[in-house]
Amino acid sequence: MQWHVWLTFFAACWVIAISPGSGAVLSMSHGLSYGWKRSSATIAGLQLGLALIFIIAGAGVGSLLVASETAFLAVKLVGAAYLMYLGVRQMRMRPASPQAIAEAESALTADPAHHRIRRDGGLRWQQRMLAGFLTNATNPKGILFMVAVLPPFIDPNRPLLLQLLILGGTLCCVDVIVMNGYAASASLLSRWLRGYRAQLWQNRIFGGLLVLIGAGLLAVRRSSAS
Repeated sequence: MQWHVWLTFFAACWVIAISPGSGAVLSMSHGLSYGWKRSSATIAGLQLGLALIFIIAGAGVGSLLVASETAFLAVKLVGAAYLMYLGVRQMRMRPASPQAIAEAESALTADPAHHRIRRDGGLRWQQRMLAGFLTNATNPKGILFMVAVLPPFIDPNRPLLLQLLILGGTLCCVDVIVMNGYAASASLLSRWLRGYRAQLWQNRIFGGLLVLIGAGLLAVRRSSAS
């Protein structure tokens, strides 16, 4: 692979990763809820899902999926339903009680290293990783994008596997940096968003965004890849 081709793809990866989407919303949501470090499980899951989509597109299965109306519709419905489920779950999540918040804030004042407030119904790390994985893996828009974007960067005269490893590794590395940035920024904001009403609105806003993104997936058409 020539350097100018890789650099072009590298620049495209930053644009792709920074563009707001379901992964960014989920990273910020978990950054607020669990903190930056605990969001690493979510971000790892997002990368596993991204890698799966990349492999599907690179292997040519993505083209078959786009060509099959039934298969594409199934993936689209699953992805949309899962994002909307996450959104509704987030909106219905109960914030910590005012008493628990007051006790945690007192502990935080006495000991800055004290653990962050956790909401009732918080997800375990395995669940956070699964949420990240399914968010990307069931996103038909991601498959469409990969099928449309990958071909110009693939040289048919060079080993395909090596090119896919380089391009896939580049994409995931950039996405890890960006998603960590989203999660870390949201985690910093949580210092000013620890109140009961603030937590309640966090749940409603980020949950609502996930629902809207999920609903938006229903409008994705196979013709988008052409």
